[in-house]
Amino acid sequence: MKSKVSKVIDAVMVIIYLTLFVYSFYRVIDWNRNNGKNERINKNLHEYIKINDNEKYIINFKKIKKLNNDTVGYIKVNNTNIDYVVVKTDNNDFYMTHNFKKNKNKAGWIFMDYRNKLDGTDKNIVIYGLKTIDRSMFSSLKNILDSEWQKNEENHKVLLATVDSINEYEVFSTYAINSDDYIKIQFNDSQDFSKYIQTIKKRSTYDYKTEVNENDQILTLSTCSGKKRIVLHAKKIV
Repeated sequence: MKSKVSKVIDAVMVIIYLTLFVYSFYRVIDWNRNNGKNERINKNLHEYIKINDNEKYIINFKKIKKLNNDTVGYIKVNNTNIDYVVVKTDNNDFYMTHNFKKNKNKAGWIFMDYRNKLDGTDKNIVIYGLKTIDRSMFSSLKNILDSEWQKNEENHKVLLATVDSINEYEVFSTYAINSDDYIKIQFNDSQDFSKYIQTIKKRSTYDYKTEVNENDQILTLSTCSGKKRIVLHAKKIV
C-alpha cells in the first residue's frame, strides 16, 4: 500500500497536470479568439483590395488609411497565407501586441520596420509578422523552407504595394537562422550593402539563381519559429 507521503505526492502531481492542461487549453482558446478577430479585420480590409481584368492590383489606400493612418502597404506571398495590409509606427513593439485597429491582440499585425522611410532611398525594406497557431499572420512563412515551394517558380515573385506604387520582388534567399543579424536597414556605403547581400545569399537553402548587386533594392520578411527566425529576401524587379 502507498504511504501517506506517496499519496500526497500523487495528488500534487495530478493538480499540477490539471493546472497545466487548463492553462494550455485557455491559451489555445485565447489565441483562436485573437486570431479570429484579426481574420475578420483582414477580410473587411480586402473590400478595398481588388484585381482588375489585367490581373493588376487596385488598392484603395485612401480608404484603408482612414481606418488606420499607420497603413503603408500591402504584402502578398504566393502559396502562403500572407495576404495583408502592412502598417508602420515609430517603434517595432506596438504591432507585436496590437492589431490593425490598434486594439490589444496577442497575434499582433503585419508591420514594417520603423526605420524604413519609404521615400525611395531604402535599400532594404523589412517586414515582420508573428507565428500564430492558426497559420495566420506570418505563420505560413515557414512554407518557404519546403523544397516544393522553392521549386515552384510562381512562388518566386512577391508583391509589395505601397501608397505610392505597386512593386514586384524576386526571391533570392530563404533560410532559418538563430540570430537576427539579417535585420539591417542602414548601410555605410555600396560596399557595405554588397557585403550584406553576399552574406544573406550564401545562407539560402535553395539556389534561386537570382542575381543581386549593390544597385538593387531588396525586401526582407521575417518571423520567429521557436528559437529560430525564418527569413525571406527578394530584390525589386518592377
